[in-house]
Amino acid sequence: MRSILSFQPDNSSSKGNYSVNQHQYALINPLLLLADKPASGLCREDLLSIIEKKRIEKITFHYLALDGKLKELRIPVTSRAQAETILADGERVDGSSLFKGMVDAALSDLYVVPVYKTAFLNPFDDTSLDFICRYLTKDGELAPFALDTILAKASALFKTSTGLQLNALGELEFFLLSDTESRMYAAEKQKGYHASAPFVKTGKILDEMVRIISQITGSVKYAHSEVGYIEHVRSDIAEIKGKQAEQLEIEFLPAPIEDAADYLVLARWLIRNVAYNHGCVATFTPKLEEGVAGNGFHVHIEATNDGRNVMTDANGTLSSTAKNIIGGLCTYADSLTAFGNTISSAYLRLVPNQEAPTRICWSDLNRSAMIRVPLGWSNVTELATTLNPLQPSQPVAQNGRQTVELRSPDGSAIIHLLLTGITMAAQWGITHKESNKLAESLYISGNIFQ
Repeated sequence: MRSILSFQPDNSSSKGNYSVNQHQYALINPLLLLADKPASGLCREDLLSIIEKKRIEKITFHYLALDGKLKELRIPVTSRAQAETILADGERVDGSSLFKGMVDAALSDLYVVPVYKTAFLNPFDDTSLDFICRYLTKDGELAPFALDTILAKASALFKTSTGLQLNALGELEFFLLSDTESRMYAAEKQKGYHASAPFVKTGKILDEMVRIISQITGSVKYAHSEVGYIEHVRSDIAEIKGKQAEQLEIEFLPAPIEDAADYLVLARWLIRNVAYNHGCVATFTPKLEEGVAGNGFHVHIEATNDGRNVMTDANGTLSSTAKNIIGGLCTYADSLTAFGNTISSAYLRLVPNQEAPTRICWSDLNRSAMIRVPLGWSNVTELATTLNPLQPSQPVAQNGRQTVELRSPDGSAIIHLLLTGITMAAQWGITHKESNKLAESLYISGNIFQ
């Protein structure tokens, strides 16, 4: 894993051969093909060239406010000089409006400055070149109260104190509310997990979401329908009353925790926009209806050393490092709810027999535990050769895939602050010997509700 902010993995470090190596893959970021280099190699001249080649009309900045949602600023481009100035120095925004109660109106100005590695062509507006931005103060320093700055500091502390890199992946669960054209092949309540068409009616919309997010981030693992299904939504809100609700999930690949946070926040923005363009509503609300599965936001964590996963020992069992991380997460489980479960309906989701945790504990495979240790391909390789005997043995290089999964957060999470809390909990666990004993004491097996 590379500890850089890279919207698309880097498979080539030099200009001139990136498109040759990548063009055969349909979901490669088209902007990177234009630049003929990976995201980490983008510089201002590349971006100016793209603006001219694509006849870009505006630059759009995206940045996080205190509420954890992306805000945006649209800047029309009328000359090369203007575009170069914007890319070099960013723009000015009102920090007191974006961080109410934290930034005084008397000293409210902040700079928003683009991170070149995050550049993408706006999938909803082909005249716009978009960026994720960071906040800088009048002295040119990262704003200390910005959510992404807080996470960056936590990540740096984790690396310094442990010598390890912390990676994360998120699972975005959401309901897609729509007016279905047909009630044929109706789905069954609480039986939507990995259902296929024609029982799932919104598959094409999900495909579009996955395609867009994959092209921009290069970090989608897979997508599928989830357990929940509501035939007619009961609500006082006229816009959603009576609509069909299908629960879907998009899961990501592991990435350095700062990058993972940006991917997830951007993905929520993309999901909502794709849904809106199809006349639908995408909601991440933790609990839409009693008796129906809620929207979790499960976070998988892995620690690496020089790119190699250290979550298992040589024999494939869970390592001391992994157990220490689990101990840290258990220690700070209550505190993490402040950022992972931020609205009242979050606690309607955390009830027995809904694959949601109700106790501070961990277990192997158990989806009702707060922390789950999923299958991680430990001590098994080339499983497909068992089923495909004509396939010659060709081992695929692996750096380890074991993770631990925190299952308590939900769709109301403030992602950067939640991942900051997870980072600090993991750091505490690794640097405090007692965390291992705590983890051992909180291990359970079997049905936790019996």
